[in-house]
Amino acid sequence: MLDGGKDTSFKSIFVQQKQVQIKNRKARFEYELMEKFDCGIQLTGTEIKSIRMGKASITESFCEVKNDEVFVVNMHIDEYDWGTHFNHKVRRTRKLLLTKKEIKKISRKVKETGLTLIPTLLYINDRGFAKMIVYLARGKKLYDKRNSLKEKDLNRKMQQIQNNL
Repeated sequence: MLDGGKDTSFKSIFVQQKQVQIKNRKARFEYELMEKFDCGIQLTGTEIKSIRMGKASITESFCEVKNDEVFVVNMHIDEYDWGTHFNHKVRRTRKLLLTKKEIKKISRKVKETGLTLIPTLLYINDRGFAKMIVYLARGKKLYDKRNSLKEKDLNRKMQQIQNNL
């Protein structure tokens, strides 16, 4: 199955597609990330196909707890190009798959301490399933954001000095 030096077998295409990682870069700047949870997502057929193509965004999304279930709200997954009239809605509320113990822990901390649940990474694992990493987070104040920018600039300048030596 070599075509012009390229391996086009199903296995090689599947290996290439599982490298999908969609990040929420604003999350580290706007929130102080505290506790990490790795969870699955309940998706339809056209949604997972669009994610495998890398056509999704989690920058404006957030999570909420309703009736002992966790949902990700405002997550954008483009319509599948070759989908029919049964294609999915672009900004549908999607259920996150966590254990009951994790859900209780999250709901307790969100209610009592005023933390929020922020998605930071959407990826395809080695078995081909879509997974999401979410963090319990606390919103940063304006002065915290300024400190983050100062630290980032200092680290960048130190790297430049080390590279010049």
